[in-house]
Amino acid sequence: MLRRPRRLRANKAIRNLVRETKLNVEDLIYPLFIVEGENVKKEISSLPGVYHFSIDKLEEEIKEIRELGIEHVILFGIPHDHDKDEYGKEAYNDKGIVQRAIRKIKEIDSEMNVITDVCMCEYTSHGHCGILKENGYVDNDKTLEYLAKTALSHVKAGADMVAPSDMMDGRIQAIREVLDKDGFEHIGIMAYSVKYASTFYGPFREAANSAPSFGDRKTYQMDPANSNEALIESELDVLEGADILMVKPALSYLDVIRRVKDNFDLPLAAYSVSGEYAMLKSAVQNGILSEGAIYESIMSIKRAGADIIITYFAKDLAKMLKK
Repeated sequence: MLRRPRRLRANKAIRNLVRETKLNVEDLIYPLFIVEGENVKKEISSLPGVYHFSIDKLEEEIKEIRELGIEHVILFGIPHDHDKDEYGKEAYNDKGIVQRAIRKIKEIDSEMNVITDVCMCEYTSHGHCGILKENGYVDNDKTLEYLAKTALSHVKAGADMVAPSDMMDGRIQAIREVLDKDGFEHIGIMAYSVKYASTFYGPFREAANSAPSFGDRKTYQMDPANSNEALIESELDVLEGADILMVKPALSYLDVIRRVKDNFDLPLAAYSVSGEYAMLKSAVQNGILSEGAIYESIMSIKRAGADIIITYFAKDLAKMLKK
């Protein structure tokens, strides 16, 4: 007997009925870049449609996000250059840019799920993700203390979840111990478990003013050639107490997303990074691709196994999904 798969493609309703992978607005996390100053809503040149916001300009944005059905944001803070130092003190300042932004967002919408990126690169004078030794090498174990202090300050300000992105060994355990000790055992950790030393971060580094002043991050971020190492990093984070794993970037690492999903039973996030966004945005704006390429690319990340997707396209996707 001839099998006819086209029967299940006959019309839109049937296609919707049998669709294997479904993308929902609830799956999406929208990144926000928060800057010092007042009355700032400035488009980031390398990320068209993405903005720097001062805290006083967040209300309109948060309300728009909520109206679109987006329930989650992840915050990146950009302090004044003159406030940066070798130890990134503004990262764990209770009155720092992220801490104030958390309080403001919770004041605007107490139900918005606020996740915070925990790292040192935006706050250090040298732009690296930790405390440096005299030879310029990032001191892994000393950095853990500062990351834990930063995470705790975010949670005290009202963050619902913290997301350490530094790639120091042992940081999930260090943060978990500090949060538990201070009575925040209910706060989750979304670990940047598999974070590659990728050239696709370029536009983000402009947006966050976080490029290293010397060298690169290859001594702590992962080699793009490695796939087995992703499983090692993920297993370590599971053992240390991570609640959600993450792969970053997404589109060039769909195979890694699939491997992590197949090997661990924790929820899996994927970060569709700034370079991915910039390429697709440019192609759509220049008429090379239709807007459907945005949906297709994000769907590929979901199909590969990601449960959660961090994307600058979250608002665009929310509008598409409503149609």
